Amino acid sequence: MARLSGLQKEVLHLYRQCQRCIYTKPKETQPHWRSYVREEFSKYQNLPKKQFGTIEHLLRVGHRRYEMFSNPQIKDIH
Repeated sequence: MARLSGLQKEVLHLYRQCQRCIYTKPKETQPHWRSYVREEFSKYQNLPKKQFGTIEHLLRVGHRRYEMFSNPQIKDIH
């Protein structure tokens, strides 16, 4: 396997954080969260590695969403 760049590692780290956060949500809503996270990450799966500005922007947006959704008061997403 090829070595990952710093941005690729950061994207994987954010994805794993989001996946771990799902387990803090109620059991009945976990499938909603899981599909939401997969959809959001797969939207940009084919984004060229050289578009650093776009990737950095998406990481900032992703981190903000993670912080917001990791709030225990938010139970479900539609």
